[in-house]
Amino acid sequence: MLEQPWIRSIGHIIISSETKAIELAELIAKRLELPVDVRSASGETDRSATGYVERDRHELLAGRFFAEPQVSADGWERAVDAQRRIVESVIDVLYVSDCAAVDVAIVGHGAVGALLMCHLDGLAISRAHDQPGQGHHWSYDRSDDRLLHGWRRIDDLATTDPEQR
Repeated sequence: MLEQPWIRSIGHIIISSETKAIELAELIAKRLELPVDVRSASGETDRSATGYVERDRHELLAGRFFAEPQVSADGWERAVDAQRRIVESVIDVLYVSDCAAVDVAIVGHGAVGALLMCHLDGLAISRAHDQPGQGHHWSYDRSDDRLLHGWRRIDDLATTDPEQR
């Protein structure tokens, strides 16, 4: 991922306070000599009501989370509430701050990315927009308010055209 051409354009890094987000962001930050901006409210969906559940049960609940965004899946945070929280935690950097003119990397959980993508691109919350697996990214052009591309693997070196970031 660090060899991707688009990495060099990043001028600000937002992360949740989750371990895997911190570990990945530290690699990017070290490469680019940038600080990280920890925003705990950009963290993954609150699933504390169920705690850890086996993969099959998790997938069932995640399916319900996306299919019924106004309803809590067995006590999980509702998708609409998670989306609102996530957007509120990053919107100032995306559109208001000095960072509005630079590319921003938001490093976190896949559902977080899916909910943010849906909000920015005016898409209904849907599992169809969820990350297809770990290690993916998407890109959005804030100046044109359009999604440049949906989820792509972070280690796919095939994409070198800046318009296809």
